[in-house]
Amino acid sequence: QVQLVESGGGLVQPGDSLRVSCAASGFPFKLFAMGWFRQAPGKAREFVGGISTSGGRTYYSDSVNGRFTISRDNARNTVYLQMANLKPGDTAVYYCAADRGEPGLIRRVADSYDYWGQGTQVTVSS
Repeated sequence: QVQLVESGGGLVQPGDSLRVSCAASGFPFKLFAMGWFRQAPGKAREFVGGISTSGGRTYYSDSVNGRFTISRDNARNTVYLQMANLKPGDTAVYYCAADRGEPGLIRRVADSYDYWGQGTQVTVSS
């Protein structure tokens, strides 16, 4: 069956870096664009960024652009979210999601995505 399993979340201090991974199985990973979303308590789910099927294109929200980097390894069916200079406002549950859209397309709307992981908590606090 389809699975997206996030790992690597945790508690870090402001200014720290952290890498979150998402391992996919049960579907043709290389044919799906991948997105990262986050949801803080009491807030709506927010698009963080995404990566195209080949990994050649990435797109980030303004709030994380320049601090976060998304990459993927199609041989390992894994997508990564590298976060740097973390801030307390980055505290949220982080979700990866898979989108069987047009090759090269990265969509920001959560409803566009076909599969979702269970999420991993990232807490930034001193």
